[in-house]
This record gives sequence, C-alpha cells and structure tokens, in this order.
Amino acid sequence: MITTQDDILRSAAETALHAPSIFNTQPWRWQVFQGGLELRADRSRQLAVTDPEGRMLTVSCGIALHHALTALAAEGHRTSVDRLPDDRDPDLLARVRITGSAAPTDVRLRDAISRRHTDRRPFADTPVPDGVVDRLRAETERRGVYVAELGADTVVRFQVTAARAGELDQDDPAYQAELTEWTHRPEAAHDGLTPDTVVPATPRKIPLRSFFPEGGEELLPGPGHDGGARYLVLWTTDDEPSDWLAAGEAMSAALLETTASGLGVSPMTDVIEVPASRALLRRLLDNLGEAQAALRIGVPATGDTAPESPRRAATDVIDG
Repeated sequence: MITTQDDILRSAAETALHAPSIFNTQPWRWQVFQGGLELRADRSRQLAVTDPEGRMLTVSCGIALHHALTALAAEGHRTSVDRLPDDRDPDLLARVRITGSAAPTDVRLRDAISRRHTDRRPFADTPVPDGVVDRLRAETERRGVYVAELGADTVVRFQVTAARAGELDQDDPAYQAELTEWTHRPEAAHDGLTPDTVVPATPRKIPLRSFFPEGGEELLPGPGHDGGARYLVLWTTDDEPSDWLAAGEAMSAALLETTASGLGVSPMTDVIEVPASRALLRRLLDNLGEAQAALRIGVPATGDTAPESPRRAATDVIDG
C-alpha cells in the first residue's frame, strides 16, 4: 500500500517507464529523495551520431516527465516542478515535489499511458475528427508549444523532406552503425527497437524511416494506406534545452490525448534529427520557429493494438 510521498513519487516514476523515446533508448534516470523526485538525462544512452546535441534525448525525457506528472495529477496530487533548476548541472532536467491535494485530473490521459504504443502500420482512410486536433493544439499551447498541421499544399513538400532525411541517413555509415546497435540489442537489455514493432516498407502518403534496411521487420502492415492520416509538427519559437523539454511534455500530452480518443499515433523523429530536413521544416513553418517533433495520427486500420516495445525494469532506472 502506498503511504509516503516517496512511495507516491516512486510510483509516478514507474508509470513514466512507459514513455516512448528515440530508438527506445529510454535515456533517463529518476532519483527519489526526501519528498522530491528528480529527473536526469542519462548521457550514456545518448545517440552520438543521430542526436549529438541531445535534442531528442531531452524531448524523450520531457515525455517521461509529463507521464509522471499526469500520473500524480490523476491520483489527486498537486505538484510543483522546477525545470532545468541548476545551470551548473545541465543533466538535472526537473525536480518535482508534491505540494498538496487536489481533485483528480487527467485520469483519461493517465489511463492511456499503458495503452499507448507506437503504431507504425499505415492508418485507415477514415478521416480523423477535427475535434481531436483542436484538443491536441489546446494541450500543447498550454506549454508554449505550437501545432502546425500540414495541409494538402504542404504534405507534398513534407513527403520530400521525409524522403530526403531517409536518403541522408542511408548514406551515413556512422548512422547505420548506430542504428544497427539499437536494432540488435541483447534481449536482457530491455531496450532498443525490435522487429515485431516495425513494418516493412509499404505504399503510403509519407514514407517512414527504415529501421531494418536489410529486412527483418515482423509487424504486418495491414490494409491501410494512410489515406485518412493527419500530419502535425510541434514547434517552438526558440531552440534551447528548455524548449526541447517543453516539446517533450507537449508531445506526451498529444500522444496520450490521441490514444484516449481511440486513435493511433506514430512519432516521425527522423525529419527532426537531420539538420537539413529540420531546415526544410522551418521553411514549411514560414521561419516562425523550430520544429521539435512530428506526429502521424490516424484511425487504426486493424482491430488489434500495436505491439509494446521492451522496457527496462524500475530497479535499473529509479534510485532511492
């Protein structure tokens, strides 16, 4: 039975283990201490080639932070959060404390955490209701992160951007070596990308990254063609670590809201990782800001849920 604040915070950190991350690296550590919870970047899991700045690492940690805060809010706990509280310790991303009780909120989002799995299969031709995108926009803008939906006139240019990102990755031996490292993990590692969560190349509106260039994907694509999919870009006006963290929190809110609405969702991080493609996205945004995340959302074309990616044990990630 959970009785102390430390127990409550530890439980929230355990819930955050469901968070998605770049290449499923799970690049975070949690520390429970005297009524507080600290989130730290685990630089040993940073992708040196794909993510040299730590942008996507920080976005991933922002997703985990929002998952933990959502779990606490759903249990009726009011919290205070200090983000990037120590300039001398940039790996300390957030410090969370419980400050009191409140009426439970975000229960439907909390309940979506364990159900949400990245679905790389093509979605159905059924349109996504407009109200869903409106709710996503409201959730992200509360965090200073904006949503740009790609209309018919920009989807073609986005298609070129995604294809270009894939070409640049395929031509980079260092990237290919790093990708191989994280798609051929020992089973005991409980991380990385597994063949049963990835689909082979299939006709669709916007191409997805090829995680297994030599083949080996095991997830059947199903009957969809992404005809009803909608493409969203999350962007910020500035481009500092605090913006990356906020983008991760906003991305988490968008992922959970989409899942709670009965839809499928798949992040498209390759177009953000490659500087050249990110510059193309900036132009699609009329140079208003910096793209931090891209999402493909849609109505699932099959009745079964996407497979769950492996997760590390709480004892490997949570201290205290």
